[in-house]
Amino acid sequence: MEKISRKGKYYKFAVYVAVVILINIAGVTLFFRADLTSDNVYSLSGVSKEVVSTLSEPLTIKVFFTEDLPAPHNNTERYLRDLLEEYSINSNDYFNYTFYNVSPKQGDIDDETKRNQELAHSYGVYPVQVRNIEQDEVQFKKAYMGLAMIHGDVIDKIPSITSTEGIEYKITSRIEKMNNKISALLNLEDQIRVRLFYSPSLEQVAPQIGINNLADIPARIEEAVEELNDKFYSRLEYQLHTPDNTPRFEEETSRYNIMELRWKDMKDNSGNTVIPAGDGALGIVVSSRDRFQSIELIDVVRVPLFGTRYQMADMDNIDVVIEETVDDILDVNKKIGYLADHGTPALMGNPQTQQQDILSNFNTLVSRSYSISQVKLKEEGIPEGIDCLIIAGPKEPFSDYELFQIDQFLMKGKTLALFLDPFNEVMPGNQQMNYNRGPSYLPLNTGLEKLLEHYGIQPEKSFVLDKNCYEQRLPEMYGGGKQNVYFAPMITNRNINKQVSFMKNIKGLITLKTSPVYLMEDRLSDNESLAGNVLFYSSEEAWEMSERINLNPMMTRPPQDEAQMEQYPLSVLLEGEFTSYFEGRQIPEKPREQEEEEAEEGAGEEPAEEETMEESPVSGERLFLPAGKRAGIFAAGTSEILSNSIVDQEGSAPTSTFVMNLIDHLNGRTGYAEMRSKSQRFNPLEESSGGVKTFIKTFNIAGLPVIVIIFGIIIWMRREAKKRRIQSMFTE
Repeated sequence: MEKISRKGKYYKFAVYVAVVILINIAGVTLFFRADLTSDNVYSLSGVSKEVVSTLSEPLTIKVFFTEDLPAPHNNTERYLRDLLEEYSINSNDYFNYTFYNVSPKQGDIDDETKRNQELAHSYGVYPVQVRNIEQDEVQFKKAYMGLAMIHGDVIDKIPSITSTEGIEYKITSRIEKMNNKISALLNLEDQIRVRLFYSPSLEQVAPQIGINNLADIPARIEEAVEELNDKFYSRLEYQLHTPDNTPRFEEETSRYNIMELRWKDMKDNSGNTVIPAGDGALGIVVSSRDRFQSIELIDVVRVPLFGTRYQMADMDNIDVVIEETVDDILDVNKKIGYLADHGTPALMGNPQTQQQDILSNFNTLVSRSYSISQVKLKEEGIPEGIDCLIIAGPKEPFSDYELFQIDQFLMKGKTLALFLDPFNEVMPGNQQMNYNRGPSYLPLNTGLEKLLEHYGIQPEKSFVLDKNCYEQRLPEMYGGGKQNVYFAPMITNRNINKQVSFMKNIKGLITLKTSPVYLMEDRLSDNESLAGNVLFYSSEEAWEMSERINLNPMMTRPPQDEAQMEQYPLSVLLEGEFTSYFEGRQIPEKPREQEEEEAEEGAGEEPAEEETMEESPVSGERLFLPAGKRAGIFAAGTSEILSNSIVDQEGSAPTSTFVMNLIDHLNGRTGYAEMRSKSQRFNPLEESSGGVKTFIKTFNIAGLPVIVIIFGIIIWMRREAKKRRIQSMFTE
């Protein structure tokens, strides 16, 4: 009987081993993963799956990551491995990746490691310095943490991956850009023509206007195109167009808006004609099918008192300019416009000037995903190829013709992102500063307000101050502690509209010097195709300041009457089919530019200063669109949300994530917005009332010990009861 029992145990053990083996075999063949995080942080987004599953050419990712790195970099490597495995599972046969060993063993670098490090350098991946704490000592070591992506003949890289945040967005956006570029090139039926319009007649007058070595330009352009052909599958075709070999030269220069110069007879001191009157054109046109874009090779600058100045474009970087232009023609880099006049902040500037109205961080952040074209509405209007126009903090009024251009841009189915300031902050002079006088706030009326009100958006001329605001630490010389900055509202999670898809993962924001922005329900009810959403609100403890404005935190106090406090909408998004503001109104005409006759009459000027540049003779009947395709308008009551104090270059701050998500949505890339924001670090706890906080604190201090005591008493009572039952059994 005992032998049978032992055999049964052996049989059970063998069955258990077989079951475990079968389960492992099934686990290897039937792969299954479950991401239990709320935002699916460890799972690929739908956009990423679509991108890698539609590859048309082999894509190889070469990862160079040093092993045995200290925390948190070791987690970054693990996350990157898992992420690339997810890409591989959801891709077609064209995706593969390899991790290269770049870690020296015990300080010695073998031949394989050395070759891998040289390979990393060839792709532009170099070691970065990381901090390591061992045996209570802070040490620094160099580590490789980057990757290179090779897709056909196109190469891209991420030279530094120091955290898990945003890795999927960076990889997917680069894959899509490379894939779109290759697919566009392979699907081209005709060559991409790079045509140089060059008039040899310019060689005579070029030295007179300060341009040298003009005759070398055709050879340099041809050389640049030949080098770029290696990256574009030999799809570039170089052509030289001169008046001698193109009968319709003048007609084509007008069509493509090529720079054309005209000059009068140039005479020497004796009155003899040295250079006869003539004209000439110079410029590059990149074209494919019905799309084209011109590249100016001569910059014309009109300097007051000194007249017109001519300057040659930077020929050392002409290959980069041609490559970017070809990408634009292929729609590889989506282009957005930024209004660069009317007093808007500059995107770039000299750091030594210490200007506070430069949006350099915003420019750096957006340029990673888009090509920013600076739009000068006063001079050239809104160029073609732009799908979204950003207008941030204009200070100068718009003419009716400029408003007409913005209106018609929207009617074409494009989008507008308006960051409008309610006031112009004017700092006092030095003498006034001696009396501790603060800045003056002058209401701004640029003309955009009447456009917005027609569409259904009403910005107010006031500042929103909020008790739920940013707290500034005071220095010890002022007594220390914290100071509420009421004009910097903190937008909490519950005041963010989660119904809008790209706002779902935004948990908090901060804004600055903002005004209320309302949706006009009566206008929206008249147009059923329009859908409006408020993206975020202030708290319920906010109030307005519109008169006698003083934003000094030391002199600002909330109103004592709580009835004066309410919740205000701070940004809105309106989408649908708009009707033109100029429907039923007289269409404004383009104003004629006044010529500067004083520059021509100045005595002693060189002939180059007397010459004027004529505009290209482009003519045509203007089309008016009374109603438009589906478009979108975003409006916020401040431009400070784009300032360097709010937006960081890395894009990790919540407000930076919101800004990029907004731009992605306005450009039809909502999936990318959701992918970017799902891994952001800012994840605050839900807000609790004072009573709830007091209860939790009391429970942690006194409640837990009481529960332990009660639980101990229950266990003791059960043991005593069991002891009594055993005693009663033996007593019987």
